[in-house]
Amino acid sequence: MEKQARYSELLSQIEVFANADDNAISVLANCAAVMKMLFPKEYFWVGFYIVEGSELILGPFQGTPACTRIKFGRGVCGTAWKEQRTLVVEDVEKFPGHIACSSLSRSEIVVPLKHNGVVVGEIDIDSTELATFDDVDRPFLEHAAEMIAPYMAKLAIPL
Repeated sequence: MEKQARYSELLSQIEVFANADDNAISVLANCAAVMKMLFPKEYFWVGFYIVEGSELILGPFQGTPACTRIKFGRGVCGTAWKEQRTLVVEDVEKFPGHIACSSLSRSEIVVPLKHNGVVVGEIDIDSTELATFDDVDRPFLEHAAEMIAPYMAKLAIPL
């Protein structure tokens, strides 16, 4: 199945999860699981970080153990939060201040989750291959972020 078709399936599944349960942890956990299931080769690690004051706190994810706290403005995740925009990083080793939660991670996409104009969390996806993420991934994941953000907002403690 090609990438766009898998993303369409992902958005359909997220809509089902969002309509089936109002528990934020359950929705986020199922979203991470279906993301990993639909992109098993591309997504080495996929999960959520929740804004808690001046830090991002690890939320539901699929993959190897991860960094539990990331400061505002630090690494790819902290920078995406600070700049309030999606970051696509072709080679994480070339990103200034990259935080290596896993030495296997080579490329990354981070999508802020915004609710009422405020970043409440992020989708973070890592790949073991260089330049995995592109302009196909960005709009689909940004659409997913829009659907997921209201659930993240239930958990977040914004700045």
